[in-house]
Amino acid sequence: MSYNLLLVDDEIHAVEGVKTDLDLDKLRIDRLFIAYNAKQAQEFFEQERIDIMLCDIEMPQGSGLELTRWVKERGCHTVTIFLTSHADFRYAKEALKLGSLDYLLKPVVRDDLEQVILKAQEEIDRSTEYHRISQSHQLWLKHHSLVFERFWLDLINHTIPANRAAIREQIELHQLPISEDSMFLPILIAVQRWNKELTRRDEKIMEYAIKNCAEEIFLKHFSNGMFFYLDRGVMMGIFSIGTQENYDQERLKTTCQQYIVSCNQYFYCNISCYIGQPVLAHQMAEQAAELRQLNHNNVAYLNQVYVQGQIEPEIMQEGIELPELGVWMSLLKAGTREEIISEVEKFLDELVKKQAINAAVLNQIHQDLMQVIYSFLNAEGIQAYKLFGDEHSVDLALKASRSVRDLKAWVQHTVNKAIYQAETVQQADSVVQMVQRYIAQNIDKELTREALAEMVYLNPDHLTRLFKRETGLSVSEYILAERIRLAKKMLTQTDIPISSIAISVGHTNFSHFARIFRKYVGLGPSEYRNQLAKNKELIDGQVNQSE
Repeated sequence: MSYNLLLVDDEIHAVEGVKTDLDLDKLRIDRLFIAYNAKQAQEFFEQERIDIMLCDIEMPQGSGLELTRWVKERGCHTVTIFLTSHADFRYAKEALKLGSLDYLLKPVVRDDLEQVILKAQEEIDRSTEYHRISQSHQLWLKHHSLVFERFWLDLINHTIPANRAAIREQIELHQLPISEDSMFLPILIAVQRWNKELTRRDEKIMEYAIKNCAEEIFLKHFSNGMFFYLDRGVMMGIFSIGTQENYDQERLKTTCQQYIVSCNQYFYCNISCYIGQPVLAHQMAEQAAELRQLNHNNVAYLNQVYVQGQIEPEIMQEGIELPELGVWMSLLKAGTREEIISEVEKFLDELVKKQAINAAVLNQIHQDLMQVIYSFLNAEGIQAYKLFGDEHSVDLALKASRSVRDLKAWVQHTVNKAIYQAETVQQADSVVQMVQRYIAQNIDKELTREALAEMVYLNPDHLTRLFKRETGLSVSEYILAERIRLAKKMLTQTDIPISSIAISVGHTNFSHFARIFRKYVGLGPSEYRNQLAKNKELIDGQVNQSE
């Protein structure tokens, strides 16, 4: 290995003397730089790698001690050797404090100079090797951490069989620092709700921050552990507790609560922690599944710490007696939307108060309400899949079975939208008028009964019945009548070409337009226009004669 050396001294003759004494080849000095003040030296540091610095202490434009302090603050890996004309202990003390390797008096003896430079090179070599080993160790630790994480994920996801023989094989294959008899304590941490709008990219950044926060808070007290994600927003922490089943449960619960507060405060989310039971490695998959089920069943409570085996049995209760579908339907038909929503929310709150609700119960309530609302809409001739086909409605429906809060949001949205549409349909004239306005505004476009029914979320047959009752015409008959009426008006009042009139009333095929027009008017479009023109001339002539 070769070295770069910087000589800093304001005395030219001193610089020349050191240069003469230095055997660059013998000392493996690749490049020698000369600076006559601290500023010049700083410029070299900004442009070059300096391994060794021979530096005078007393210089008029900044002392060698000040220069060394500057070098140290920049984080340069430079070995410093001070040169001075005064054997002052104060200088030696300050030099040692700044980490200099040695302290030589001028004039420097050649042998002493060579010995101290060789000593500096040994120091550099040791430091470089330590840095290399440290880097390798860090890379090994990082790799080992990833291997360990992969081991747990494969075990939890049943890629590795959950038996002692398979565990033993993996431990030997990856040289994992555990044994078959090692005990582990799992903690599942689940993000229950983000309290601000996040893009998926922002959410991933937050998940990364939440994991770092968990490592910082938990590993401070339980050092032998790691965290990794199982699913979106669901993280697993696994701590090695040796071969003992005992651990400080109260301390762990307090740490979980501290972590929850931090996540609430800094990461805009609500989370809950689920502490499992100490298990052997081959039992971890079963334990993880049970913790996931606890999280799945927690549909009502935010920011909680649960210990497996200590949860009240009521929270796991199934087969709750729910109101009959007829009761929900009666409420929907007879009550105002506020009363319906209030009754549903009151029922849900009562279940939460009794701790008698879990994922299965919540899903049952959601399905029952959906069936009632869809039956109600069907009786009104409203097509539910079209009414609730928008992105917002679909998103609320997908989330409804996740939590009580999400189900309440879905109920409010769905009941309000269903009753509003039912009231609109019951006011038949408003529905018909809406369709009539749309036809008038889009008479030049293709109009079908199905498309118009979809616009008002009605079954096409139901729309036809409403339309016939209010106008005496079916939807198709009304569209045709409107097109003929508008065409007649344009033929009478304008000189627009008949082909253009045909297009403006929704007929791209002129022959078809002429045939339809003749069928309903008794004359073709040209004949109708000519007949009207003759009648107008006749009337105008009669008026002129009378005058």
